[in-house]
Amino acid sequence: MTAKVLMVQGAMSSVGKSLMVAALCRIFRQDGWRVAPFKAQNMALNSFATHDGREVGRAQAMQADAAGVDVTVEMNPVLIKPEADSFAQIVVLGKPWARLAAGEYMSRRSELWGIVTHALDSLRSQYDLVIIEGAGSPAELNLRRGDIVNMAVAEYAQAPVLLVGDIDRGGIFAQLLGTYWLLEEHERALVRGLIVNKFRGDARLFDDGVKILEAHSGIRVLGVVPFVRDLRIADEDSVALDNANRVSQSASGIDIAVIRLPHISNFDDFDPLRAEADVTVRFVDRVEDIGLPDLLILPGTKTTTADLRYLRERGLTSHIVELAHTGVPVLGICGGYQMLGETIYDPSGVESDELEVKGLGLLPVTTTFTAEKQTTRARGHIQAECGLFANARGLDVTGYEIHMGQTSVLPQTRSTLLLRVVARGEEDAADDDGAVSDDGMIAGTYFHGLFENDTLRHVLLVNLAARKGWTRATAPARFDRNAEYDRLAETVRAHLNLDEVLKILGATP
Repeated sequence: MTAKVLMVQGAMSSVGKSLMVAALCRIFRQDGWRVAPFKAQNMALNSFATHDGREVGRAQAMQADAAGVDVTVEMNPVLIKPEADSFAQIVVLGKPWARLAAGEYMSRRSELWGIVTHALDSLRSQYDLVIIEGAGSPAELNLRRGDIVNMAVAEYAQAPVLLVGDIDRGGIFAQLLGTYWLLEEHERALVRGLIVNKFRGDARLFDDGVKILEAHSGIRVLGVVPFVRDLRIADEDSVALDNANRVSQSASGIDIAVIRLPHISNFDDFDPLRAEADVTVRFVDRVEDIGLPDLLILPGTKTTTADLRYLRERGLTSHIVELAHTGVPVLGICGGYQMLGETIYDPSGVESDELEVKGLGLLPVTTTFTAEKQTTRARGHIQAECGLFANARGLDVTGYEIHMGQTSVLPQTRSTLLLRVVARGEEDAADDDGAVSDDGMIAGTYFHGLFENDTLRHVLLVNLAARKGWTRATAPARFDRNAEYDRLAETVRAHLNLDEVLKILGATP
């Protein structure tokens, strides 16, 4: 059996392709289809671990979740993870393939075409429908040679294309019509519908706009989809942080400051915190914006040493240390955990030419980079029992790990382990993760997704509230991405002509 295919391409980056694919995955799943997402090549620092310990783009994991299936490497066969100095790690079928400069990758993309098509064919043999996401814009004329993600994929699969534009950013006619007109004639033949995305206000005010788009393109506008506010769905890249909550510190709730690193990764770790009514999460990259938060977080990063250098150059490292010494709790996740330690060693030049880099010295740990990447889902129990983790000992937690280094607690130090890991992937485990200071106010872990553990998140917030002198009345909340997928799907279903989409697919409405 060969699945039907539908492709979503964008007039440019960040027009909402990923969310549109997620919405369609959810809608078709609700309607009884076995559906899977696919993106041939993804450039993102947000990534996720598959069940078999491989790595894919976070957006494809999110889309698979919306479709009600477990993500596999076939859904994102090529993942590009940018690093400092114009290099990138190329992950192919979930494993590191090469570290290349941008020009080198451009010349080697053709080597990956067979992998891309085989992955798509494999998905089509397993599902009723595969919804394909493009990347950037198909009208990037300088990138069309060697294309393995946009029109080349559409033509290979003979996939009808829905072209999406973002009206919230302005220039919707130039976006959609300009993109369409820059395509080759045989490519334009595959474009079967236009979607105006992120509309604010009464969509009837754009009725004339719809007529103009249809008159100039000869293609139907299938929907004017409204801007969906406050979605707690994993974003593909850090552009989304430009619109993140940046309000001033509030005395009426719990204030959490996350350092916005240049190569920040997996920042959806903080979505469960942002969903709490009495919590403010601020992404900051200047000393003067940090203030006096109730919790300071150093997040994950693709390039720990380069981002640590960035923090030093901006005076942030000394300020973070000063805040920690005055009692502000500090939590490091993945690369942020590595930064909190005494020293980072890189004898093989995995990240840079610097063999040894001094950390912030807030935890008695050292990290050594190795060429082998740890990519796995994990389960464990909290071992810490004071400070941030008062009343948390013994709680079960799940998460995932994606990192290049191995971190060890220095001998003869008084640091408590944060987690006892009981399973990694399909295998039982009996080792440890993370470290916590004596007073429990400084901690680090490799576990991404820690805050999605509802009970642990509640305990941490109760402890932070107690430090402010008040009792947190909010009951333990359940963070449910499924509810967010349903809300997104409901919005798109109400504003997209799904009968026409079914006709385009050759299915009966």
